[in-house]
Amino acid sequence: MPRVLFLLRLVGIVAVAHVYVGLRLIPDLHLTGGWQWVGVGMLVASCVMMPLSLVIRPFAARPWADWVAGVGLVLMGLFSSTFVCTLLRDVALAIVFVGGDLATMTLPVTQIKFDSAVTVLMVALAATLVGAINARRLARVRPVDVPIANLPPALQGFTIAQISDIHVGPTIKHGYVEHIVQAVNALEPDLIAVTGDVVDGPVAQLSAHTRPLGRLAARHGTFLVTGNHEYYSGVGPWVAEFRRLGLQVLMNEHVVIWHRETPLVVAGVTDYSAGAFDPEQASNPAKAVAGSPSEAIRVLLAHQPRSATAAAQAGYALQLSGHTHGGQFFPWNLFVRFQQPFVAGLHRVRDMWVYTSRGTGYWGPPKRLGAPSEITLLRLVSG
Repeated sequence: MPRVLFLLRLVGIVAVAHVYVGLRLIPDLHLTGGWQWVGVGMLVASCVMMPLSLVIRPFAARPWADWVAGVGLVLMGLFSSTFVCTLLRDVALAIVFVGGDLATMTLPVTQIKFDSAVTVLMVALAATLVGAINARRLARVRPVDVPIANLPPALQGFTIAQISDIHVGPTIKHGYVEHIVQAVNALEPDLIAVTGDVVDGPVAQLSAHTRPLGRLAARHGTFLVTGNHEYYSGVGPWVAEFRRLGLQVLMNEHVVIWHRETPLVVAGVTDYSAGAFDPEQASNPAKAVAGSPSEAIRVLLAHQPRSATAAAQAGYALQLSGHTHGGQFFPWNLFVRFQQPFVAGLHRVRDMWVYTSRGTGYWGPPKRLGAPSEITLLRLVSG
């Protein structure tokens, strides 16, 4: 019932937003005859396809369901930009018409409204196209040096390749994942960290597309932690599948690796929200590091940056996170900071560094603007 209520609210919000855009743009575009109904029909199709894209895959046979979901997600990205641009247009028109002198305007009001409505559509289309190109191209390698106090000489230059938020699902498939794996392996890192949200769907549908992850190769192995989308998709089967592929899944636990005869603690916690799905799996940074060598440098893999406060109290030197996608595209990047302490990049919490990846894939609309995807190559250096 809570899920049904959520979907009903979502459909209602989407419908109201589409009605608003239709009322504000279609009359000002001066569409004649059947073209006006074409515009209405496109808005109705978008209004239906957007929610449908989020619920269709469990109930329909592939690949038809993937096509429906893919079209709906593209429309979601397009409508998002259209809605935001329409709001900005209304603000601009209000400033012009309320604060300006209509008698001295060089263009008639109807022409201003027409030109601005066309501009909204052109900007939304351009943003969607550019965003799709940014999202679909292979994530670039982002090198980051992390200064660690009292870093043992043997760990100077230790490298960690981090990937996060791939979101294998309707529009991200085997080939996309294969290219990520090849790029990561080419870095020849000492360790690979996968910080959650690998999938958007059940094992039965997506295991063939996550299979390349089993070929990730690093000197000390590949470690993975769950994200919130693993819990949406069936965390038990996915943990078993990741382990079958040879990935070391850390669920509130740690391992000690020895690099040049020097210990390094690598710990991992379940997603910050895991306790809502299973109280026994509640995220616990202190439990994850319990019993580890006190003198060793401690690195934590935690999907959400907001694990940082508890992690800093537990004595970690570095936390690697994702979840935010760097905001993915405007204007949602403005709202991420209300839920998470950090949106992207390297930050400090007490004596601990937190690095938040912008993600290696994307969620929902294949669209990235101002938040490029990344494969992060972190290097430990003396601080």
